[in-house]
Amino acid sequence: MTSRPGPNATELLVAWGNGDQSAFDQLVPLVYQELRSLAQRYIRQERPGHTLQATALVNEAYLRLVDINRIQWQNRAHFMAVAAQAMRRILVEFARQRHRQKRGGELQRVMLDDAMEVAQDKGADLVALSDALSALAAVDHRMSQVVELRFFGGLSVEETAEVLTVSSETVMRDWKTAKVWLLRELSR
Repeated sequence: MTSRPGPNATELLVAWGNGDQSAFDQLVPLVYQELRSLAQRYIRQERPGHTLQATALVNEAYLRLVDINRIQWQNRAHFMAVAAQAMRRILVEFARQRHRQKRGGELQRVMLDDAMEVAQDKGADLVALSDALSALAAVDHRMSQVVELRFFGGLSVEETAEVLTVSSETVMRDWKTAKVWLLRELSR
C-alpha cells in the first residue's frame, strides 16, 4: 500500500490563488525553510544587535501573505519573489520606525563610539536603497522588479526571467543597467 505524494508547491499556489485558504496552510511547511533562509540572509545584512529575528520576519511575512487577495500564482519562484518583497517592506518599515524614534523624543548624550555605530547603520542603507528602488520603479518598473527579485528575493537570472516572463538576456541587461542607475542614485 503506497501513499500518494502530497501536492507540490505550484499546485498549492494555484489552489490558494483560486481561494482555497487551506492550500496556503499546506504550502507554508513546504517553503518555510526557504523563507527562513531568505530572512536570515536579510537579518545578516542588518546592523549588529538588530532586534528583529529571522523567525519574526518570516511570521510577519506570513501574516501579510495570508491577507493578500487572490493572486494568480505562476510558480514557486513567483511566490518567493512576493514573500521577499513582503520581507523587504517589513525591514524598511522597521528601519524607518527606528529612525523616527531616534529623531524625536528625549535627547540623550551620545559617546563618539556610539555615534560611529549609528553612522554605519545598515538600516539607513536599506531605507536609502528602498527609496532609490522606488525612484527606479517610476523610471522603469521592470528594471526595479529585476533588482527586487535578484537582490532581495535571491532568485537566479533564470528564475527572475521566468517570473517576469522575459528572456535571461533581458534580465541581465536590466540588472546591469539598474545597478549603475542605483549606484548613481545612492551616491547623491
